[in-house]
Amino acid sequence: MEQIQMVDLQTQYKRLQKEIDESIQNVIEGAKFINGPAVKSFAANLADYLDVKHVIPCANGTDALQIALMSAGIQPGDEVITPDFTFIATVEVVALLGAKPVLADVNPEDFTIDVNQLESLITDKTKAIVPVHLFGQCANMASIMNIARKHNLKVIEDTAQAIGSDYYIKDKPGKAGALGDFGCTSFFPSKNLGCYGDGGALYTNDDELAAIAKSITNHGSTVKYHHDRIGVNSRLDAMQAAILKVKLKNLDDFNRRRQAAAIFYDHHLEEIPEIAIPVKRDASTHTYHQYTIKVPKGENKKLQEYLKKHDIPSMIYYPIPLHKQAAFEQWTDDRTFPVSDELAERVLSLPMHTELTKEQLTHICNTIKTYFHE
Repeated sequence: MEQIQMVDLQTQYKRLQKEIDESIQNVIEGAKFINGPAVKSFAANLADYLDVKHVIPCANGTDALQIALMSAGIQPGDEVITPDFTFIATVEVVALLGAKPVLADVNPEDFTIDVNQLESLITDKTKAIVPVHLFGQCANMASIMNIARKHNLKVIEDTAQAIGSDYYIKDKPGKAGALGDFGCTSFFPSKNLGCYGDGGALYTNDDELAAIAKSITNHGSTVKYHHDRIGVNSRLDAMQAAILKVKLKNLDDFNRRRQAAAIFYDHHLEEIPEIAIPVKRDASTHTYHQYTIKVPKGENKKLQEYLKKHDIPSMIYYPIPLHKQAAFEQWTDDRTFPVSDELAERVLSLPMHTELTKEQLTHICNTIKTYFHE
């Protein structure tokens, strides 16, 4: 059996090597390295895939979030509601703009923002909600959009972990990230749609917001040497775009492979009473950026060590919720986040990628069964 990887990018590359190498070579031969044909072509293809009017590529997913907030007019002193149980980038960009991150706890079933808390967190300073589609599972966008419309708030979806997921509102499907004012994604190598370095994009159906965002990525400029607003320098590298163009054609296959691995995990782990397998919501598809189980409180680190002894990698996302991070202590206001605290002691993400074999999956599941039943 091949060594089990948390993410196996090498084997995936070997399957796509000829086409990826050719795509990179075309960029080198064309010598259009900044905002050239490869970037424009990928952006157009991604817009078609997501069924959105505008895709604005940028340097990374964190930049995408910041540019979206800037484009939405977030100013110092404004408040932006985000989930507590997420990667720091989602909240970091709010603070970088001088706005106040207002943390919301998450629901214990699918780990996404608890929509029942939103109304109580909204003040006259609230300007936006940033839901995170965590681990490949969409947040409750129907409720979020209703609340946002009621209070005239912008919605900026962090879909870095859920690109390709479908969400159904009134039985009409839409892609994750295409429902709010902006969707933001990362092309970090381990993502479902990942490049071979850093990369990101934001997307929208709003022509005005798209024009602002595009100028912000280019120093606030739409015409060379004319700067209408303060911007940043954030561009997707042409070679990364060339890689992503190939991978985008395979994204649905990538997600199907992840879903097949998740079905295998489900079948073999749901019979273990100590484990709660990932929840799949009727309103959306799950693309399993991570396959994250819940175990009894305090057992996640013990199980992680046991798996490590059997050459099985795993990860705890996220061991320290944001409200316990020193960087954000000034904004927690002594509020409690019981679900986030509990999840930090219960969640464990198992190997999940497009190249998992039945033999590897069987070994992982049997090892977990042995841990709980030996």
